[in-house]
Amino acid sequence: MDDQELRDAIAVANIPTLLMVLVQLTGERRWLEDPYRPVRSIGMGDNDSGGLPPEVQAEIHEAAHEAIGAWAAGRPMAIPDPSPELVTEMLSVAMGEPVAAEYGPMMRAQLRLAPPDVAPIAVPDGFGVLIIGAGVSGICAAVNLQAAGVPFTIIERHHNVGGTWLENKYPGAGVDTPNHLYSFSFCSYDWSKYFALRNELWAYLEHVADTFDLRRHVRFSSTAREVRWHDDDQAWDVTVERADGTTEVLRAPVVFSATGIFNPLKYPDIPGLDSFAGPSFHTNAWREDVELDGKRVAIIGNGASCMQTAPEIQPRVAALTIFQRSPQWAAPFEQFRKEVPRPLRTLLAEVPAYRAWYRLRLGWTFNDRAHPTLQKDPHWAHPERSLNAHNDAHREFFTRYLTSELGERTDLVPKVLPTYPPYGKRMLMDNGWFRTLTQPNVELVTERITEIVSTGVVTADGITHDADVLVLATGFDVLRFLSTYEAYGRNGRRLRDVWDDDDARAYLGLAVPGFPNFFVLYGPNTQPGHGGSLIFVIEMQVHYLLQLVRRLADEGLGALEIRTDVHDDYNAGIDAAHERMVWTHPGMETYYRNARGRVVVNFPYRNVDLFGFTRRADPTEWEAEPRRSVREPAAAS
Repeated sequence: MDDQELRDAIAVANIPTLLMVLVQLTGERRWLEDPYRPVRSIGMGDNDSGGLPPEVQAEIHEAAHEAIGAWAAGRPMAIPDPSPELVTEMLSVAMGEPVAAEYGPMMRAQLRLAPPDVAPIAVPDGFGVLIIGAGVSGICAAVNLQAAGVPFTIIERHHNVGGTWLENKYPGAGVDTPNHLYSFSFCSYDWSKYFALRNELWAYLEHVADTFDLRRHVRFSSTAREVRWHDDDQAWDVTVERADGTTEVLRAPVVFSATGIFNPLKYPDIPGLDSFAGPSFHTNAWREDVELDGKRVAIIGNGASCMQTAPEIQPRVAALTIFQRSPQWAAPFEQFRKEVPRPLRTLLAEVPAYRAWYRLRLGWTFNDRAHPTLQKDPHWAHPERSLNAHNDAHREFFTRYLTSELGERTDLVPKVLPTYPPYGKRMLMDNGWFRTLTQPNVELVTERITEIVSTGVVTADGITHDADVLVLATGFDVLRFLSTYEAYGRNGRRLRDVWDDDDARAYLGLAVPGFPNFFVLYGPNTQPGHGGSLIFVIEMQVHYLLQLVRRLADEGLGALEIRTDVHDDYNAGIDAAHERMVWTHPGMETYYRNARGRVVVNFPYRNVDLFGFTRRADPTEWEAEPRRSVREPAAAS
């Protein structure tokens, strides 16, 4: 940046972030004291001004201009690697609220945004990892394995990388986590918006794959059909179906399953679904060839994909009928579609300390702050509507918000106001959803659907809602983990049977007894339902798995298998923690729970707990077998 570019960037920069950059660049603690201490922000915004007077902001701007300019000219950073204690203190000031000391190590680790610094792993001949899936999880695993010098191959059923962001092309598809947080710590990006839409998210994953030259390791258009463990050879045979229908069997000592949970598609069980005469399709299989302009469109489902799609298509269609099974809580989304100013994009790209502290502040805002409010208070007087006093305050705030968004359409309030506590289902971000419902060409139907006929949708009140196009916004079968292929462990036991179909359990969401050297990324009970970035979860899991891979190599081991008692104790703790939380509240249905009422999707602990769980793989928790000979790969069939 030249001097004017730097001034332009600092003028639109986030003041609390600039203060932290000043501390690191200059070493001066005065920037942590009054009159420079920001006030606590309200809500989930960036708090760009820090709540400070204009004259104080101007002083910070001038100091940041001098310090960043001097650093760019070669002056070394005064505090290049702050201690956990200092990071905690700095973040407390930046957020205007206390940050507990236990967060220090995690925040310090997250402050280091750089390519993976993994010590090489000296693997034996014939050793390698087979990764199933080239989405977020598969890419993260591949980058880290490559940094450690571990051979790997990725099997990907699609023609390109990207996973769910390759597949989902429906209008308005995007992320509800800030993309400066919803990104890998080891690969930054020049984001054009604060919350990216699908095309930019997919472009980012392509960028990561190309930056780390991953495509040469990927077998595209290749679908895993079966993985089967062989005790004698301590290896997995993976049956892969090619695009032409032929199959081959690949052999690997270690398998990382990175297929995610947003597949297969979930279709509603409604009589006559196949009888609709017009175009009918799932949001995940969006028909770009279907013209919507001037058409009557019916959408079944009102979850995240509908909330994103409906506001996008409403101005184009003649009529939009939305069939709602249950209402959803939605939070204000003040940065929706908001572009990152060009000067600020330059600052984020050119000043790593600014990028790191901006991301760290986002991490605090969107991670664990809500977790204490999601615990049931056994003495709370209103358990039918909320969990505790904080949760009830959230309810009041979100109720006021949706009421204000609906304006004069007070008739919609009973339809859209949930009776269950906030955060009981996935918390959604309002991208114009409530205002869309008020438009004259939109109808929200809450009557139960009884059947679908050639001309539309019939509800329990006997009304046929005519439609030209039928869109199914009914989500995915997320409860049946690893549903795209079959896995057979020791003694030929099928993982689907071990999990009793939809009752998946795994240690750290990763490992199952009887399935040695088989690890599931984004497995059972790993979704950060209270807040945070899934990419953080994946990075923590991969960090843990590399320790296991290193142990296999360094100790001459052929198999590592989680002990049954360790696995069972961990999952008993998961279930007990969920019993104290909002997701087991009886007054609602949620895709987080299986048919037995057990929560199988969400992680009940805090992000800082996950960080602690995955820092060190305890060797006493694992059954270890010495390495035996490895059979040559099976011939292709």
